[in-house]
Amino acid sequence: MALPVFNEDGDLPPGIHRATLAEVVERLGQGSFRRRVVADRLIRIYQLAAMTGKLARFVIFGSFVTTKAEPNDVDIILLMEDTFDLALVTGEAALVFQHMEAEVCFGASVFWTRRSLAIGGEQAMIEYWQVRREGGLRGIVEIISEPT
Repeated sequence: MALPVFNEDGDLPPGIHRATLAEVVERLGQGSFRRRVVADRLIRIYQLAAMTGKLARFVIFGSFVTTKAEPNDVDIILLMEDTFDLALVTGEAALVFQHMEAEVCFGASVFWTRRSLAIGGEQAMIEYWQVRREGGLRGIVEIISEPT
């Protein structure tokens, strides 16, 4: 599933655009050295979250999903299954679920919750992250599984 073209502001059109991790890296992780570094971090965070076996949804927003040549970091929302138990997550994976540590270790702003705790429901919570600081909406990207 191809991501749509960017608008005149350098954003994806409003909506939750679904793509595989490979498609995201191919489209958004190329160009500047900084983009490639951030893409590598994104891949690692996805792998660590998925390794828990409890990842329900993985959404990317912020400057990485724009035309900005030098994104500061990657902004991520993780929706975990209700059976996710953070106490069982150890090592490097545990850092993903600690906001400040994720910022330091991975250069990522990671926000997470369990599905049933998503404010307003999971879809409303995810849609909220389309709102730009200066107002208006932008597109965000949800990583989907590779086709089998």
